[in-house]
Amino acid sequence: MSQILKRYDLDKLAVATIASHTALQILRGAKKYGFRTIAIAKNEDIAQFYKQFFFIDEVWTGDFSNFRKTAERLVAENALLIPHGSYVEYVGWRQALEAPVPTLGCRELLRWEADQYKKMALLEEAGIPIPRVYRSPTEVDGPVILKLFGAKGGRGYFVAKGREELEARLKALGEEYIIQEYLFGVPAYYHYFASPVYSRIEVFGADIRYESNVDGRTFGWAEPTFVVVGNLPLVLRESLLPIIHKYGVQFAKAVERRVGCRLAGPYCLESIIKDDMSIVVFEFSGRIVAGTNIYMGYGSPYSVLYFDKPMDMGERIAHEIREAAKAGKLDQLFT
Repeated sequence: MSQILKRYDLDKLAVATIASHTALQILRGAKKYGFRTIAIAKNEDIAQFYKQFFFIDEVWTGDFSNFRKTAERLVAENALLIPHGSYVEYVGWRQALEAPVPTLGCRELLRWEADQYKKMALLEEAGIPIPRVYRSPTEVDGPVILKLFGAKGGRGYFVAKGREELEARLKALGEEYIIQEYLFGVPAYYHYFASPVYSRIEVFGADIRYESNVDGRTFGWAEPTFVVVGNLPLVLRESLLPIIHKYGVQFAKAVERRVGCRLAGPYCLESIIKDDMSIVVFEFSGRIVAGTNIYMGYGSPYSVLYFDKPMDMGERIAHEIREAAKAGKLDQLFT
């Protein structure tokens, strides 16, 4: 991608993303920092929704089954692509790996995100506490949660109290999955930003997922499901911040060692905090997560610690792009 970036006119950069997930936050932040903005919609109905916003300069409809054409068009428009969960789900990680357009972050990490076992191995490599992983239902000796591969927003996940219940439910499952120990505690999802410009890892925010129907009023009448429908803000106990920052740094170092590229931009570690204040991380996302939408427009409470002013994640990305362009470091941000 470095050759493509060298051909770009740095005074006419555009920021592009798929019209979903965190697109409004990303493109609002980009426009605030003076970049031209492009949203790529799955169909015309979605495109019409995004066309109403003043901060989006162009809304395209794209063929996600053949994303190369859209990627080549983006390059012709001097555009930088910001990936998020919907991009990974709609385009697929294989196309995302090969798309010939400068893409924010460690692109190779998408291959690891597509495999739940590789994800857990990477967290373990980082020295971060993780839940027990069961390779076979016959190993199960207590409550478990089953998760499907890929960025699915919790769709298809379920819990089982033990081996017999798990084996019965697996008979109807036709997708790849991982079985993890079910952890008791409260969920907390940490937003980080890896900055090549400032040579640091920032703790930028935190959220809680609001999931249907496990967070609903089911009164025991419905099986708990974990489909994410929104996010709730979370301000962490300050005494937790040092270990949360440490895990973020350890994860970044593990990615560089095992995956072979440096993290750049937003990422997330997803955890359970137990009642003894220990943290167990069960998941990661190597790009911006939808939980950052909770402070869109008014800024993360942690952003003031780094910049002495409120900033949301969309603005943080745009800030990094602007400063990287000035410093000749765009090739450290985009792969």
